[in-house]
Amino acid sequence: MSETTQSFTDLAPSAGAKFRQRTLPILIFAAILFAIPMVGPSRTFYTLAHQMGINIVFALSYNMVLGRGGLLSFGHAVYFGLGGYLAMHAMNWIEDGAGIWGSVPMFLLPLVGFAGGAVAGAVIGWPSCRKAGTTFAMISLGVAELIFAAAFMFDSFFGGEQGISGDRMNGIELFGLSLGPIDEVYWFIAFWTVIGVIGMWAFTRTPLGKLSEATRDNAQRVQFIGYNPQRVRYLVFIAAGGFAGLAGGMAAVNYEIFTPDALSLVPSGFVLIMAYVGGITFFVGPIFGAILLTYMQSMLSDFTEAWLLYLGVLFIAIVMFAPRGIAGIVFGFLDGVRGDNPGAYLGRWLMRLLGILLMLMGLIVLVEVSVRWSNGYGEVYEPFGLHLGHENVLSWVLVIVPAIAGVWITKRASKEEEAA
Repeated sequence: MSETTQSFTDLAPSAGAKFRQRTLPILIFAAILFAIPMVGPSRTFYTLAHQMGINIVFALSYNMVLGRGGLLSFGHAVYFGLGGYLAMHAMNWIEDGAGIWGSVPMFLLPLVGFAGGAVAGAVIGWPSCRKAGTTFAMISLGVAELIFAAAFMFDSFFGGEQGISGDRMNGIELFGLSLGPIDEVYWFIAFWTVIGVIGMWAFTRTPLGKLSEATRDNAQRVQFIGYNPQRVRYLVFIAAGGFAGLAGGMAAVNYEIFTPDALSLVPSGFVLIMAYVGGITFFVGPIFGAILLTYMQSMLSDFTEAWLLYLGVLFIAIVMFAPRGIAGIVFGFLDGVRGDNPGAYLGRWLMRLLGILLMLMGLIVLVEVSVRWSNGYGEVYEPFGLHLGHENVLSWVLVIVPAIAGVWITKRASKEEEAA
């Protein structure tokens, strides 16, 4: 074997790296979900955890299309919404007890959502997956607008502006869960979140999952070895639609209502940001993104009305300076501290973190002072008892000085890393 061949074989990740980046995070994630009820969380925490579980499955399903398939979709919420709507109808059928639905537990409604999302993916993906790149993205955008407009026209299925509502406390109880108390709903969300995560992880290990990544990287080479790239994209698209519908079924049981807003471009854009911020090149990346952005959406909005601006800045920063997302930062840090000189690496990392925090401090002061000044209500930003109005010199000192210092420190850390 030549030296060139040996160097290429060394590019493959080691067994330990595979375990740390693929299996270990899932095991830790499942253990955390199991341990949460033991600490007696509040209703607010339960509500937030439910939203995170739904968004985790939703974001991972989107990453099957974007991160694994290389297809940028602007309408992934269509499959989430259609799966959720079908689950809502099934919820009402179970309540009526008509036919076979009288023997179906509410606990299994995510499977109905999965079927709805997969069928929608099969129908919509048949024409749209014939193209890739910009063409696919534009088709997905058109489909999203089409389905969203149809939701206000076909009241019998979508329920118009008010949507479809139901009652989850009907039918046969499974595992002794009535799905009434919020802690019982937690076990429902946790169960299907783990099932969804494991199912999508298993899909990435199948030959079809591998072919999806190969098609993303070089469709012509996949065709050369005898596979149809269009068919590969189509099958992956169906699976991604199914798991998005699974998340929709979870949301139907959790919220007991579905409206056309679930089909709009807003959740489609939000799931894109969750996946990309978390890291589309790692399986666990969308999990990180879903947890962070769900927290920002639910909790940060209570502290500042400019939370969407911070979200936009975060997205731009990730795209420009950390394209591998949060997961790339985490795994890069772990690999760095296991390197030849962990002390020097940790010092550069802490220096860069200090610079980022200083720049973030300047940004927060600038945004909060500007928002209050723009509103014209006479409010003043007062962190830690400081009176930071737009006419106060201290306000602009706290904007400019930390920003300049942060830029200088991060550049210094980058130069030291290049020198090393």
